Amino acid sequence: MVAGAGVVGLGTAMLLAADGHQVTVLERDPEPPPADPVDAWERWNRPGVNQFRLPHAFLAGFRGVLDAELPEVSSALLAAGALRQRFVGELLPDTATGGWREGDERYALLTGRRSVLEAVFAAQAESTSGITVRRGTSVAGLVSATSATPGVPHVQGVRTKAGEFVRADLVVDMTGRRSALPDWLEAIGARRPAEELEDSGFVYYGRHFQSADGSVPVPVGPAVINWGTITSLTLSADNGTWAIGLVTGSKDKAMRPLRDLARWEAVVRSLPLIAHWLDGTPLEERIQVMGRLEDRWRDFVVDGRPVATGVVAVADSWACSNPANGRGASIGMLHGLTLRDVLRAVGPDNPGAFTQAFYAQTTATVEPWYRATLATDRFRLGEIESGIDGEAYDPQDPQYELQKALGAASRVDPDCLRAVLDIALVLKAPDEVFSDEGLRAKTLRLGSDWRQEEPLGPNRRELLALVAEP
Repeated sequence: MVAGAGVVGLGTAMLLAADGHQVTVLERDPEPPPADPVDAWERWNRPGVNQFRLPHAFLAGFRGVLDAELPEVSSALLAAGALRQRFVGELLPDTATGGWREGDERYALLTGRRSVLEAVFAAQAESTSGITVRRGTSVAGLVSATSATPGVPHVQGVRTKAGEFVRADLVVDMTGRRSALPDWLEAIGARRPAEELEDSGFVYYGRHFQSADGSVPVPVGPAVINWGTITSLTLSADNGTWAIGLVTGSKDKAMRPLRDLARWEAVVRSLPLIAHWLDGTPLEERIQVMGRLEDRWRDFVVDGRPVATGVVAVADSWACSNPANGRGASIGMLHGLTLRDVLRAVGPDNPGAFTQAFYAQTTATVEPWYRATLATDRFRLGEIESGIDGEAYDPQDPQYELQKALGAASRVDPDCLRAVLDIALVLKAPDEVFSDEGLRAKTLRLGSDWRQEEPLGPNRRELLALVAEP
């Protein structure tokens, strides 16, 4: 049983069904997705998904899983108008990439509005043999059975808010950032998982646009650009639509007027690489704002013992971080693939061994991505807070120096550019990239002067003037 019918929950359900598992998906939100992309955007309400109206993309890490494991979903996404964009040979000039190389096909992503992409996933999952999707069914807690491991509660299913018992050999919590799994575990006598929790430190202000002819803006810079104390995010989407987002520090009270249309637009127009993205018809009457998000990680094996068997946490229910990097879906799908593979190797009929194996594999293959994302976020928050105070940020951290040097080197060297893409698109974790001593040396040689680069866009004083009261 999978709790949560988001994109990754449905994708994981399809991976499991393809292996012969019978999967029941329970989703709290009652409204089914419309089949038509226009209706999905205009009519579908998903209060359980924070970022439903904000920029969205499936990075290469996610897209690669779809192509290899669920190609019918990739085809359906394209048929619904999603864009498949290649960085090498399409978005980036040959002068930057050095021309096409074998393997560059991996640098492709799929983009679209979240409502349209999720509607496609829903339709594909509901037509997949072995999957039953029940919307409007909220999980209220776990139901325990005789322990499979002495002293460790075993889960045999869930209890819904309507009082129904839904039995399952394995309960997969994919309810996302708001997951109540620790409370559910405690209610059946289990230990709470170990947890790291803090405010993510960011606020998001976004808006979607559409062209009259189905075209999308030509990118003249990266999708994510740091401009001093703010960050911009620009993403092409489906059917001639696109999104612009501005990200600020949550403590930066001076930027809160960005929720006002006129001030948000004034700031976007001041950013030279993305101002032309405003040249379209807005699809929303107001700025979409998202904040009060948390960075959270949970460990369900404490002191060498699982807190419970028969239940696992996957994707954002296990660990979640700043959505601005766009990595959440890719990390989540990697986690779903990890679950599928461990079930192949161990199976739920040996609950103790399965639980230990799943969390060991999670630690080895998925957690490095969470840790790398968290480190990047902390560095970015440090830059923002230092910029607000008018100071240079210098954490005296070799990881930070490497990250900034690689960004600078990528603008002059095709190898470093591909290394940036490998990390940004969730293909290779930073530790794997920098295990190449030659690349590491080249990065430091070509990018060591990154502090000398001239900043683009408004400085802090000019930015404050743009968002000030008229």
